[in-house]
Formats: sequence, structure tokens, C-alpha cells
Amino acid sequence: MSKIQNIKNEVSKIVVGHEHLIDSMLIALLSDGHLLVEGVPGVAKTTAINALSHSLGLNFSRIQFTPDLLPSDITGTQIYNQKEHSFEVKKGPVFTNLLLADEINRAPAKVQSALLEVMQEKQVTIGDESFKLSLPFLVMATQNPVESEGAYNLPEAQLDRFMMKVNVGYNTFDEEFEIVNKIAKEEVKFDRINQVASLEDLETMKRECKIVHVDDALTKYMLEIIFASRENKNLTFGASPRGSIDIFKASRARAYIDGKDYVTPFDVAKVAVDVLKHRVILNYEAEAKGINSEAIIQDIIKEIKAP
Repeated sequence: MSKIQNIKNEVSKIVVGHEHLIDSMLIALLSDGHLLVEGVPGVAKTTAINALSHSLGLNFSRIQFTPDLLPSDITGTQIYNQKEHSFEVKKGPVFTNLLLADEINRAPAKVQSALLEVMQEKQVTIGDESFKLSLPFLVMATQNPVESEGAYNLPEAQLDRFMMKVNVGYNTFDEEFEIVNKIAKEEVKFDRINQVASLEDLETMKRECKIVHVDDALTKYMLEIIFASRENKNLTFGASPRGSIDIFKASRARAYIDGKDYVTPFDVAKVAVDVLKHRVILNYEAEAKGINSEAIIQDIIKEIKAP
């Protein structure tokens, strides 16, 4: 059994269903990307990433974003040591491997922007000093639907830094029956999860993922999807060049997770919607008609002939 399957099996001990979310976390982790998750409360988003950290022996931190949060609450700050008569750096919760930014769109813009340098540069500046983060580093941010009270749209610049956006819904009836039974038997405990891969194993998997073959014809197919989004009549803005890079990386990781050493058009189609739907901006006419970005990306994929 592959390391990937071992990891998924361990996470599934306490996360019932939501295989798409688990796969998406692994795709982002293998590709050095970040994940944006939207869904209703209580569907195991926090549990899933915490379980992943246990299966890999990685550090995990969680930040609850609120309207009164300050940038220093994320990155850390300088504090004065009266004994030594000097300032010391107190590092924030961002100094970890897997970071859950919970309800990110409830915080003000200055707090969200504090996360930008961390996500892009993988370093934090506190005072006059810059500190490199330990690798791997993955941000999984959850956001509430914009219709929710006190929730705001994330800026396009920040959205573009998330490799994928995944929507998580309710479990099926049978899955929820299993969840209730587990709770009744007090089986939902993180100490049930075994570490089945080390940091060295993860680095090996990332190297193997990078050598998964992508034919030039498939790369051009991905770019045709990107360029079609820029020309779509329902969109004000299409996907950015960062979207081109991320669809390539995500397709490669998708193939690797499925145990293949080459990418197929099916792999591209499986990741394209999640990679692109948060990067495109609907125009007013499309919004008035109730068209959503996911449907537009799906239509683009159907229209473009796969190699």
C-alpha cells in the first residue's frame, strides 16, 4: 500500500466521508500550495487538517479570525524584557507546518494582508528581523459564504494565492449515521491516528510528484482553458498566470495521488474547477442572471477538445 493511501486511511479513522477535501489537502501539500475551504459549520474541516498533521507528525496551529484580530496576533510581536532591558521576539501561531485560518473573511483587510507575505514568501517580518518558516508550510483557510452576517469578500490578490478552493457540504445519511455512532462510542480521538509518514517521506513524495510526466499537448490544453476564461463573455477577469501554474501542479499531484506517473485529460478536468473558480470575476450581467463561476469553468472544459 502506498504512503498516500496510508495517510488517507489514518485521516479516515476520524473523518467520515469528505474524500474530496482530504485529496485536496494532499494535492496542496504535495504542490507547496494553500487551500481555501468554504462550507457550513460542523463538517469536520478543522478535524481533517488536524488529523492530517497527526498522520505526518507535523505541527498544527489554528487561528480563529475575528473582527478585532490584529496582524501581530498572527505573526507575533516584540515584547520588552524588563530583566534584560531589551526587546524579545515572541513568535505567533503562524510558525507551524499546517495552519488553519478559521473564518478568514471575518477579519479586517490589514489582518488578511498580514497573511500574504507568509503564504507567498514563507517568511515573517517582526520588527527589523525576518524569520523563515519551517517547511512544509500549508495554510488551509475556511471562509463563510458572503451572505453570512459579518463576512466579507476576500481581496482578489489574496484569493489568487490559494491554489484551490473547495466547497464542503453535509455528509450523506449513512455517513452521518456512522459519525453519530462514533461519537456515542467516544471513538473520535486523535490518539487513534498513527504517524505513517515522516518529513523525509513527504519530501520524497514531493520529488516523485515533480517527475510525473505531463505531455506538451496536455500543458497546451490547460492553457487553452485558462485563455478561454479570459475571453468568456460572463467574466470581467479570467484566471491569472498563477492559475496556469497551479492547474499544472494540481493535475500532476492528482495523477500522483491516483498512483500514476503521467497526467491525463481526466486529471486536468478533476482539478480545473477547484483551481480556477475563485480566480475569475463575474460581470454584472452574469451575477444578475444567477450564473456562478463554477458553472462557467465547467462549460469551458466541455467546450474545449481534450487531446
